[in-house]
Amino acid sequence: MATYTLSGASSPARSLSSLSISSDGDVGTPDTQRSVIFDEDDAITDPLDVETDNRNYILVVGGLGYIGSHTTLELLKANYNVIVVDDLSNSYRDVLDRVSHLASVHFKACGLPMPALRFHNSDYRAPTMRALLSSYGSYMVADNSSGEQTLKQVSRITGVIHFAAFKSVEESIQKPLAYYMNNVCGMVDFLALLQEFGIQNFVFSSSATVYGEAANRGVPLKEEHMVLHTETYLNDSGFEQTQSPGSMGLTSPYGRSKYMCEAILADIAKADPSWKITALRYFNPVGCHSSGLLGEDPRQKPTNLIPVVATVLTGQRPVLSVFGTDWETSDGTAVRDFIHVQDLARGHIAALAASANGVVKEPYRAYNLGTGHGHSVREVVASLENASSRHIPVQEVGRRAGDVGSCVARVDRAERELSWKAEKTLADCAVDVWNFTKGRFGFSGELL
Repeated sequence: MATYTLSGASSPARSLSSLSISSDGDVGTPDTQRSVIFDEDDAITDPLDVETDNRNYILVVGGLGYIGSHTTLELLKANYNVIVVDDLSNSYRDVLDRVSHLASVHFKACGLPMPALRFHNSDYRAPTMRALLSSYGSYMVADNSSGEQTLKQVSRITGVIHFAAFKSVEESIQKPLAYYMNNVCGMVDFLALLQEFGIQNFVFSSSATVYGEAANRGVPLKEEHMVLHTETYLNDSGFEQTQSPGSMGLTSPYGRSKYMCEAILADIAKADPSWKITALRYFNPVGCHSSGLLGEDPRQKPTNLIPVVATVLTGQRPVLSVFGTDWETSDGTAVRDFIHVQDLARGHIAALAASANGVVKEPYRAYNLGTGHGHSVREVVASLENASSRHIPVQEVGRRAGDVGSCVARVDRAERELSWKAEKTLADCAVDVWNFTKGRFGFSGELL
C-alpha cells in the first residue's frame, strides 16, 4: 500500500514533477505517473508522526474519482485535513496532483497555510485498512465503568465520506455479483472496522435510483417517497401522512445495492444512536471544476451522459446514442436533474458540518442533492453545442435497460436542514465541461 503526504502548510513552491514518493513504491498502474503539467505546487512528503501531528482528518474513500476528487478539493478549501484512499481502479494518480495544485492556489490567494492532504493507494476492502486506521489513532487514559484507568484509543479521523462503490447501471446488470460484493459486502465490513476505531460520523454516497418506479410518477421526488423505517410526516397539503418502508420497482442491481446499503445504515443507526449517518441521494452530477483542471475522467468506459458527449465532441466517438425518444416528457427524451459537481461536493461538507455540530438530530438522515429542476437529454446536448460552438451528431435508439423516464429532486429538506443549495446552472456545467475537454484534448480529438 503506497502512502503519500501532501501539505502546503509551510513548504516552498516546487514542481509536481519532483514530488517525492515513499519507499514502499509508486502506484505502478498506467497513466498514473506524477504530473508535470503545473508550474509550481506546495506539495511535500513527510511521515505521519502521531506524537507531534495532532490534527484531525476526514477520510475520503474513493477520493480520486469524479465526485470524490471535487469533494476532496472542497474539503481542503473548507480547511479540513483530508486522507484519501483510492485503489485507482477507475481514476488516475495525477488527479491527486491537480487537487493539491488547485488547493494550494486557493490558499496562496488567501494568504493562509493549506491543510494536510494524505493519500493511500488501497482498496477500501483490503486487510491493510486496519493498519491504516490504526496509524491515525493515539491512546489516552480514560476511566472505565469500574472507575479504573485504562488506555483508550482515540482516532484522529472525525468523519468518513464513502465514494468507493461501483456505479454503472449498465455494468451492474451484466455483473451483479461484483456490485453486491463491492457495494454491499464491502461497506458492511468497512463499517464494522470503523466502529472498532470509534469512527461513527459517516456520509454515504447514495443515489436517486433508490426511488425506483417512483421516479416515473411525474412529480419531483421527496425523501419521504423512500424511507427505511416507518415515518409520519406532513404532506404538501399540510396533512399528516404515514409512509411504510421499502422501495418498489428498483430497476438495476446498482440501484438495489444502494437501497440495501441505505437499509443497513438505517438499521445500524436505529440500533446504536451514537452513529451519525447521512445518506446523500445524488441526482445527476455533471460539470467540472471551473478551472478546467479537474473533471470527469474515468479509467473505465464512460457511461454517464456528459462524458459520453465529450467523446463525441473530441471525435473519439462518431455519434451520440440517445436512449429512448418515447418517454412521457416534453420532447420524448429522458429528463434528469443535473447538478454541478462543485455544488454536489459542497453538499458533502454541509452534511459533515451539520452532523458534527448537532444540527441534524437523527442518527440517520437522507437528503436529496439536486437542483429541483429537470432538463431533457436534448436540452443537455443543445447546451454543450452552444458552449463548444460545435455540432453533436445524434442517433436515436431504443430505451436502455434500467433507465427511467424522469428523475427530478425535491431539495427543500437539504436547503432547510443543511443550509445548502445548488447554485450553478446547466449552462455553467456545459461551459466547464468544454473547458476541461479542451484542456485534455486537441480540437482534432487527439490527447494532448
